[in-house]
Amino acid sequence: MKLYGAPVSPFVRKILVLAAEKGLELELIPIGLGDQNPDFLACSPFRKMPGFTDGDFSISDSTAIATYLDTKYADKNMIPADAENRARVVWFDEFGDTILVSAAGAMFFNRIVSPKFVGKPGNDAAAAKGEADMAPICAYLEDVIGVGGYLVGDALTLADISVASPFVNAAHAGYIPDADTYPKLTAYLAQLHTRPSFADWIRRERKMLGLG
Repeated sequence: MKLYGAPVSPFVRKILVLAAEKGLELELIPIGLGDQNPDFLACSPFRKMPGFTDGDFSISDSTAIATYLDTKYADKNMIPADAENRARVVWFDEFGDTILVSAAGAMFFNRIVSPKFVGKPGNDAAAAKGEADMAPICAYLEDVIGVGGYLVGDALTLADISVASPFVNAAHAGYIPDADTYPKLTAYLAQLHTRPSFADWIRRERKMLGLG
């Protein structure tokens, strides 16, 4: 199985972490901005990262890829089968991919991507707005994290992976939720980001980005 994308993308990271948690091996094919790799374009015609192939099957979009992997390799499911918890996981996955990524992405693009990889100064106002937008997001998560330390049920699911991934980008851009204001969220992110599935990629990303 091949995954096309850059691990600093929260969507690519989501699939890398999911695969690691399920004990699956993916070959990561690095893809950068504007990459014309024909194999990537074949599985992702609109250049949506990540792209994915498994033999003759190909698809793009992290949620579609996660659904495929969790359905085909069902020995350690990350998407519950029962209706209520499945719906909750779908919600948190969508929340992570849209509302959370929008706020974290504004900081990451303007403080990291634009100056380091595009060669243009970032928009400080856009980055500041992204940081301000994190406040209601963090408050919401502080309220909904379960007593067992997960978002859905008492075990790791796609919900946790999808929510924890954009926080890596926020941290790369210098944003960490205030521990006094959000103690549950702080503990939640710490226990997720120190899992080997996350920690190895975070270490590699920080080195690549020159963050130590």
